[in-house]
Amino acid sequence: MNQFMSLPGGRTIDASRGPLVMGIVNLTPDSFFPGSRTPDAGAAVQRALTLLSEGADIIDFGAESTRPGSIEVPESEEIRRLIPVLRAFRARSSAIVSIDTRHAGTARAALADGADIVNDISAMQDPAMIEAVAGTGASVVLMHMRGDPQHMQENPVYGDCALEVRDFLVGRANALLAAGLKPSQIILDPGLGFGKNLEHNLDIMRRLYLFVECGYPVLVGVSRKRMIGEITGKPVGERLAGSLGAACAACAQGAAIIRVHDVAATKDALAVFMATSAHGGGWQSWKSPPGTIAGTV
Repeated sequence: MNQFMSLPGGRTIDASRGPLVMGIVNLTPDSFFPGSRTPDAGAAVQRALTLLSEGADIIDFGAESTRPGSIEVPESEEIRRLIPVLRAFRARSSAIVSIDTRHAGTARAALADGADIVNDISAMQDPAMIEAVAGTGASVVLMHMRGDPQHMQENPVYGDCALEVRDFLVGRANALLAAGLKPSQIILDPGLGFGKNLEHNLDIMRRLYLFVECGYPVLVGVSRKRMIGEITGKPVGERLAGSLGAACAACAQGAAIIRVHDVAATKDALAVFMATSAHGGGWQSWKSPPGTIAGTV
């Protein structure tokens, strides 16, 4: 199981001692969790810096909401929201930055301004996305989604959800390898909540090992999502405890990255889980540091 991911400039990030925590910064007025919305550039930069102080290993900037029922944002608007924030953040931090986008122009602009990872909900199915990343050394997150955000929750049907999603992602990974990307540039995300009902999401979480066994780092994004509310009966603002439980469950099966809104609480929950479970190597093996970045100044 490879837990090393490539970054531009010959750097790598290592999740072999425990999952990395990716902190969410939404540059949108309409993301599903109001607490994550920071459409003001200054507030967005400050939130990113705060998440770093709480222990985030990666900052994930997103300038388009892809919640169920959302309508696609034009690429030009996405770039307008994103690039000033990315530049302002880069002036203050060299931390690892992921860009949550499905648009090649946005990816290209962000990589030119210092992004390290492209997090694509459409799994790089647009050849222009592959061209945007090729030669940069950046890693890519390949996420599974059935349909598009506007319609993806309209009666999704699978024969064997976990296997079908895994096979799709392996196929996309093979396409990127054929295009010249290295295995260390590929991260898999089963796309919880994207074209899946509760039983589909639970099937994926219960069999997350199927994805981990593919040999690529696996990202899990379940923070405060509808499935947490369906299990607990809690509204989005009260789903932190459930989200922490899901993070630990993903960690138990070998997830390399946990994408969350609540960094400090997640770091604490994972630290205790790793220190007290058979999956961990004790407090210090994960907590200090949670992820090792090589090749940085």
